[in-house]
Amino acid sequence: MRFKYLLTLLLLLMNQVALACISTESESNDAESDADGPLCSGQSVVAGIGSRRDQDWYYFNVTTPADLSISLAHSSADDFDWHLYDSASRLYSAETGNSPESATVSVTGAGLYTLKVTRYAGRGDYTLDVHGIPDGSSSGGSSGGGSSGGNGGDLCDVGLRPAKPGGLTRYISGNEADICVTQSTGGLLVMGGGSDVDNAFTRRVKPLISGGDVVVLRTSGSDGYNDYLKNLLNADSVETLIVDRQQYANDEYVIWAVRSAEFVWIAGGDQSDYLNQWQGTALQVALGEVLARGGVLGGTSAGAAVQSEYIYDPDGVLGAYSSEAVSDLCHENINISSGFLASPVMQSVIVDTHFAERDRMGRLMAFMAGLPAGTLGIGVDEATSIFIGADGSGVVDGSGDVYVLAEDAQTSRTQAQCGAPVIYEGVLRYKLSEFDAFNFLNGSTNVTPKRIGVDGRSGNFYINQPYQ
Repeated sequence: MRFKYLLTLLLLLMNQVALACISTESESNDAESDADGPLCSGQSVVAGIGSRRDQDWYYFNVTTPADLSISLAHSSADDFDWHLYDSASRLYSAETGNSPESATVSVTGAGLYTLKVTRYAGRGDYTLDVHGIPDGSSSGGSSGGGSSGGNGGDLCDVGLRPAKPGGLTRYISGNEADICVTQSTGGLLVMGGGSDVDNAFTRRVKPLISGGDVVVLRTSGSDGYNDYLKNLLNADSVETLIVDRQQYANDEYVIWAVRSAEFVWIAGGDQSDYLNQWQGTALQVALGEVLARGGVLGGTSAGAAVQSEYIYDPDGVLGAYSSEAVSDLCHENINISSGFLASPVMQSVIVDTHFAERDRMGRLMAFMAGLPAGTLGIGVDEATSIFIGADGSGVVDGSGDVYVLAEDAQTSRTQAQCGAPVIYEGVLRYKLSEFDAFNFLNGSTNVTPKRIGVDGRSGNFYINQPYQ
């Protein structure tokens, strides 16, 4: 497992080198949220409009007022246009029949800018040039600038706080300056949604971060965790970052914040949105480093679901009910992703939350029946959590239960193929309440298991009532 984790992390790092100026487009960049970049001053980008509905989005960051000269060259047989936006509105549209389609636009505010290339007629290749982007700003955050509060000095081994891109929403409570805390061991906090578990933070996280800094990540929402976590953890600071675009997930400011934090918390939301905006970015790499460097990584609901190797990913489909999942191993509402985080203790694991409250036992077993043999399932009730140390030892806090589902030689995937009801028998179910323990690396526990299963041919599909 350790080798698999290191190999995955190495591959991610190889693909997430310091952001370089792009010279060709990367599809799909058809939406502003998927904008390609960064564009750099004087660096041509060669791309193409391939279909009637194709449009290409790009991004760059500006730190000082500038005059931008933008030129879009294409075949005289085509008619392509470009449109420049700041974080709030469209600033300029170049929509003549000329080639190149050129104009100079003055931008007065620092921040993130996006540029859209569209077609009026034709399809084919084009060359996009932008001149005048201030030096060092096009990668989404300068390496030497100060923060909005300014720290000064070298901050442990993570360097200076980069400049915050203007379009990134952040909320901070406490000290701007990083506090350096040596952490010898960390862990993962997996919370089931609903009410947060105060005792999980105070019993499990607080002793490990020693008054350090906390970063909260989300793609929507506000600063609801700031004062709550600062007070519970006696933290030096809590900073919430709304990382709702891939360019922010690749920004130096966001990566610095995560790497300098002792505790990183992923709020509830939509795990599909997290994967869409964060997977394949520098933020994904930084999250994968948290446990390895002795930090604590946690999340609730969607923020818990993305911590396991296998992730229920309802991207573009309706959320799966247990009755649907057991009716067909390949039901249209089942979509499983993987390859986001590589924490050793969460390999060959799938997490589900809001568990008993939304009767997700059936769908978790259906997920497992379609995954490689030996996959563990973890179902976490609302107002409940399990903290898992780097050594695999897990302990439960909260008012509900955590269900660990495992296979052994007596487990049978009696019927597990597409187009047929799932029959999955002899699954080991460990029901853990507050202070109960389970080790996810060696299987040791203080809880006696029970054999359960599902038979999707029946409306009453549970075998041996799994919640009792």
